[in-house]
Amino acid sequence: MNYQEMTAAQLAAEKEALSIQFQALKEKNLTLNMARGKPSKAQLALSNPLLTILDDPDACFVDGIEARNYGELSGLPSAKKLFAEILGCQPEEVFVGGNASLQLMHMTISEAYIHGLLHSERPWKDEPVKKWICPVPGYDRHFKITESFGFEMINVPMTPEGPDMDLVEELVKDPTVKGMWNVPKYSNPQGIIYSEETIRRIAALKPAAPDFLLMWDNAYIIHEFDGDFVPFPDILALCREAGNPDMVFEFASTSKVTFPGAGVSCFACSEANMAHMKKLYGVQAISFDKVNQLRHVLFLKDKATTLELMKKHAEIMKPKFDAVVETLEKEIAPLGIGSWVTPKGGYFVSYDALPGTAKRTLALAKEAGVTMTSAGATFPYGKDPEDSNIRIAPSLPPVEELEQALEVFCVSARLAAVEKLMEETC
Repeated sequence: MNYQEMTAAQLAAEKEALSIQFQALKEKNLTLNMARGKPSKAQLALSNPLLTILDDPDACFVDGIEARNYGELSGLPSAKKLFAEILGCQPEEVFVGGNASLQLMHMTISEAYIHGLLHSERPWKDEPVKKWICPVPGYDRHFKITESFGFEMINVPMTPEGPDMDLVEELVKDPTVKGMWNVPKYSNPQGIIYSEETIRRIAALKPAAPDFLLMWDNAYIIHEFDGDFVPFPDILALCREAGNPDMVFEFASTSKVTFPGAGVSCFACSEANMAHMKKLYGVQAISFDKVNQLRHVLFLKDKATTLELMKKHAEIMKPKFDAVVETLEKEIAPLGIGSWVTPKGGYFVSYDALPGTAKRTLALAKEAGVTMTSAGATFPYGKDPEDSNIRIAPSLPPVEELEQALEVFCVSARLAAVEKLMEETC
């Protein structure tokens, strides 16, 4: 029965039954973690050949370059070619870094803050007011970067097609708005794919700020787990066609393809931006780990081989996402206390609880031994105005543990909802 149609007496009875069920779960002394989107041990094992693939020292001489030595700040040409094929751009537009695309994102904004971008009138540190567009719900680590540099972050709601573009187009008329975060394919946490119309409207933006920075984090571009690979537009080409060649920096990595702690990342941008950023980056680094770049080139080979590897990831991931959606459909849907987006790729399920219950739900889950991403994390400053959104990350636990965690989550969500509704009927 829908909780919102229950009488006060029915809610009280339901709370008593749920409290008994919750206590029984607590007594199991569970220690389960769904806090971050980490690949499981089974997924990591798929890339174990990386550990021994470079067993011939002579193989370290590649592309006319000694990978073990200094030099080649922007990465091995063969690594650039691999990422360019995956992203759909040109090798000369690719800069290959270390294991974390987040580091490259931070470096890009840091350089803009300290020195300015190619079209900056002055470094961002000298701007009296600076604002940033944040589609919500979104990725907490993105928001922490712009928060750390003192940006006023502006929430823009996500739609099934991507960010609310009417609002975005209005916001960029303000010259103090300096940029916008995007996870355009299988967005974090909703798993939304930006529509072609949305992508083209973004590429065609006419910001008042000459150095407006489109941060295009394509972290999940090849991360389908339900169905075949979905081709995705080349944002660099679209920006170039729209007269905005220098507006976008696109990011990607192998973090959830091979080893998150020992992968390879990249950004792609216009050649003019590349020349500017290489001058700035060259002050702090001679090169990133080219030996690891080479290992990945030897292992992943090309886009087709990489997509075959991702099918193996999908075989591991899909049963976990199926378990989440099936459990929510069974335990939550009939009660009218939550909604969610069913993704076909990425790493998360975005759950919208009854407003005012997300924090309570996660506190109860933690009390029963299940750790999840903090309530509010999917919004700038950690403040969800509705106290509703919860990010479910099912990738790390085995299916058996995931089912236990989901049982705890659903009981917690139901108990929090009953408590809230009882308060409102008082």
